[in-house]
Amino acid sequence: MIAASPSLSDASATAPTTNVLAELLALQRPLVMGILNVTPDSFSDGGAFLAPDAAIAHAEQMIAEGADIIDIGAESTRPSPSRVAVSAEEELRRLEFVVPAVVRMGRPVSIDTMKATTAAWALDQGAAIVNDVWGLQRDPDMAAVVARYSVPVIVMHNRDVADPAIDIMADIAAFFERSLAVAARAGIARDLIVLDPGIGFGKTNEQSMTAIARLDRLKTFGLPLLVGASRKRLINSVVPTPPGQRLGGSIAAHLLAVAHGAAIIRAHDVAATVQALRVMRAIEANA
Repeated sequence: MIAASPSLSDASATAPTTNVLAELLALQRPLVMGILNVTPDSFSDGGAFLAPDAAIAHAEQMIAEGADIIDIGAESTRPSPSRVAVSAEEELRRLEFVVPAVVRMGRPVSIDTMKATTAAWALDQGAAIVNDVWGLQRDPDMAAVVARYSVPVIVMHNRDVADPAIDIMADIAAFFERSLAVAARAGIARDLIVLDPGIGFGKTNEQSMTAIARLDRLKTFGLPLLVGASRKRLINSVVPTPPGQRLGGSIAAHLLAVAHGAAIIRAHDVAATVQALRVMRAIEANA
C-alpha cells in the first residue's frame, strides 16, 4: 500500500538544507542525467525496466557508469496519439519500490512527472529534483509543490501539436517566460530552475535540430540548460534507424548541445555519453 502524500496545501514540508543543483553545477563540467523509464511503453526501452528489480539494477549500472542524476519516470511522454496516459495511482504503483531504493544509492534522483501528487510523493521518498515536461503549466498544483519542498525543477518546453510554420526559438522563449512567471508567483527561487527546450516534444524534426543549433540564444535567461536528444526521432529523420541503434546520433546531438551551452545532458546510454563528454573536455583543454 502506498502511503499518501501530504495535502498539496500542507506547508509543513521541510526544505532541504542544501541546493543540490548548485552542488552539481559547482563540478564545472557537463552533467549526465541517466534515464530510468519504469514504463511498458516508452519509445526506446518501454518494458525493459518495468519490473522493480530490473529498474533498480539499471540505476546501479548507470551510477557505476558515471551518471550524476537518475531521472525516474513512470508514464511515457512519447508523442500522442501513441502515448497512453496513466492515472496517478498507476504511476505511483510503478514507482513505489523503485524510487526509495534508488534514493538510497546516494545519487540525486529526479522525478519525471507531470502530476503534482506524484512529484510530492517522490519528494517525500527523498527525490531531490522535479522534472516537469509541461514546465509548470499543465498541473496547476505543480509549482506549489516545488515551492513547498524548495527543490530544483526542470522546466521543459512543450506543445500539444507541432506547428512547422512557427519560429520555434521564439515559441520556446515565450513559453519559458510564462513558466518563470508561474514559478515566481509560487515563490520558487530562480536559482532552482533549469530550462529544457524539449527536443522532440511538440516540434518537427527540423525544429528540434534548430533548438539544439540555436541553444545559445536561451542563455539570455541566465539559467542552466538541459538537453535530452537521446535516441530521439530527429536522428531517425537523418539516418533511419530503430531507437536502440541511435547512439551515434545521440552523441553528436549532445556534444553540439554542450558546445552551445547545455549544462546537463539527459541520456539513455550513460557510459558512452560520459566518455564522449570527457574526451571533448580533454581536447578543449589542449586547444
